[in-house]
Amino acid sequence: MLTVDYDLLDLRPGMTVLDLGCGEGRHAFEAYRRGARVVALDWGVSEVETTKRWLGAIAEAGEAPAGARFEVVRGDLRHLPVPDASVDRVIASEVLEHVPDDARAMAEIARVLTPGGRVAVTVPRFGPERICWALSDAYHANEGGHVRIYRGDALRARLSVAGLTPGRQHHAHALHAPFWWLKCAVGVERDAAVVRAYHRLLVWDLTRRPWVTRVAERVLDPLIGKSLVVYADKPAVARPAAARERERTAAAR
Repeated sequence: MLTVDYDLLDLRPGMTVLDLGCGEGRHAFEAYRRGARVVALDWGVSEVETTKRWLGAIAEAGEAPAGARFEVVRGDLRHLPVPDASVDRVIASEVLEHVPDDARAMAEIARVLTPGGRVAVTVPRFGPERICWALSDAYHANEGGHVRIYRGDALRARLSVAGLTPGRQHHAHALHAPFWWLKCAVGVERDAAVVRAYHRLLVWDLTRRPWVTRVAERVLDPLIGKSLVVYADKPAVARPAAARERERTAAAR
């Protein structure tokens, strides 16, 4: 299940892609299959091992083109083990909402991107996420949980302060919003029948990709899409310090 649109990310074979907070590797897998040199990074030990194992399986199955490479590392988004201006594309999917110092993480993204490089940032959308927080503290108030809810304009402003230029944006995963509302309403730890039934629908959608759910999601994404996706570029020429200071002031308001 991909959140990022790889056409809007403009990912091309041979590019170096850094997948931050890669989880179990879903975005790294797609980048690798498209011929990228992938660096997948996560803080979780099990996540790193799972991603490494599955990327190896993709390689063994011959599903990646010649020239594609991968590396999986454990690391901190606030201190990326990556040289300056060495990455063509960055994916930061559903991770910044977990990071207390997101400004530092965004600055690190800007640091490692090559001039003209692009990042795709995805976060939970404000409306659907706010409903989850209202229904259940257990949904977010736990170790490693969500520490903030982003409004779209605030996210774009913070990316600008980091030295990036926000561009296109869209929403994704509308069918997943009601699932999480149900789960929060009945209790995130409860194995309720209604939650199991909705989960079967999501699995059916994921494995079969039927036209009816594809159409439904396209119609509903602008209204209740669970994720907000923003694409931002690192300018080929750095912006003047005065402009960056104005953006920093605006973002702090």
